[in-house]
Amino acid sequence: MRRFAFILLAIIVFGALPVFAGPLQVGSQASDWSFKDADKKEFTMASWAGKVLLITYVDPDESDLNEHFTDAMKKAKDEGRLKEETYKGIGIADCAATWKPNIAIRAIAGRKAKKYNTIILFDYDAQLRNEWGLQKDTSNVILLDKNRKVAAIVRGKVPAEQVDKLVQLAVDLQQK
Repeated sequence: MRRFAFILLAIIVFGALPVFAGPLQVGSQASDWSFKDADKKEFTMASWAGKVLLITYVDPDESDLNEHFTDAMKKAKDEGRLKEETYKGIGIADCAATWKPNIAIRAIAGRKAKKYNTIILFDYDAQLRNEWGLQKDTSNVILLDKNRKVAAIVRGKVPAEQVDKLVQLAVDLQQK
């Protein structure tokens, strides 16, 4: 009986390791996800297969925290440095991190989606925050290469001195 209990415990512990692999970091492979937009259309990372993907995962209470960075990425796209064929930036609202009702979150997301001409998705139960080890009550910026490896991750405000470097990294990743 003890042997059975030991084997069962080993299966539970070692079988669960991938779930508790730790927070997402540069060089690690990002796990896939599935979320819906305000129109209930479902998206996954595969929706933008073959593109460099910038994900801004944000507490709706902090939706303006990294606007300086998002504006710089938009400028690079408007200038043609980030190309529609090879780059996509999206937002995912961390709905579990706020007291705001979902209708208010969708209104905030709608304004951001229109301003940046992008898609905003909704994570109602903090699935991605927990799975990727993202910070709660802030904005998280994750830049993934075309193979979904993490090229950069910033938990919190993107420092002003890092903005141009991250924009250039996204531009360079399009070529790889």
